[in-house]
Formats: sequence, C-alpha cells, structure tokens
Amino acid sequence: MTNQHRPLLQMAEELLRKYTLRKTNCRLEVLTLLLQNKHALAHSEIEKQLENRFDRVTIYRTLHAFEEKGLAHSINDVSGAMKYALCQDACKEHEHQDNHIHFNCTSCGQTFCLNEVLVPAPTLPEGYKVHSINFSAQGLCVSCQEVT
Repeated sequence: MTNQHRPLLQMAEELLRKYTLRKTNCRLEVLTLLLQNKHALAHSEIEKQLENRFDRVTIYRTLHAFEEKGLAHSINDVSGAMKYALCQDACKEHEHQDNHIHFNCTSCGQTFCLNEVLVPAPTLPEGYKVHSINFSAQGLCVSCQEVT
C-alpha cells in the first residue's frame, strides 16, 4: 500500500474496530476502496480493483458482513446491478437509515448517494412495515456535466 493510502488504511482499521468486525486483509482492502470512491461500487468493480487477490465469495461475504453491521448498504442501480456504498453514522447493526436519494448518472453509469437529500418515510396502511426505502434519480453527475 502506498503512503497516500495510509490515512485511508488507518480509517478502515478504525471503522472495523468501531463496528466490531475482525480485521482481515480483504475487509481492509474492500473498506479502503469504499472510502476512496465517491460513488457506489459493484461487486465486479471491487473484484477487478483488487486484482483478484481475493476470491469472489470472500468479497461477497465481506460486503455482506459490512451490510449486516450497518457499515455499508446495497443499492440496486437502474441497470439492475447491486452496488455498495458506506453508510452514514446513523446506521446500526441490522438497522439501516439509508433514506436518501441514490443518483444514477446516465453518462458515466456511476451511482452516488445523495445523503443530504432525504426521502420522507411513507405512511402505509395498517399491517405494513417498512424495512427499507429505495429512491433513485437519473441524470448527469457533476463530472459529466463539466464535460458537456
């Protein structure tokens, strides 16, 4: 790991401790990738960026553990791909508070969490219980708008 990645590695180690997750090389590297990217990452993107240092199942289990603990959440983007992004501090084990908009860029294909744009909780008929709210918007991200 290069010196420029040392602060991210330290942040990753702190997050693993905070969320009581065992420190493994795979968890450290996946978490470092999620920390350094501003957009959500698909399993295949993570696998590619890690240059096959870990097998597909190990990466899947790592992402699942992050989700279970409230460290990361999954997003279904418009193409149907499952992507992963870090949660805000409000998330807890088995209790996600990801009531924000996910923005899918129609140009670059990236998915961004717009944490500052909250989706209000719906009022549902009696007997229904919300586990998660998914709301996405499509358009051009900031980077793609600068190119056009």
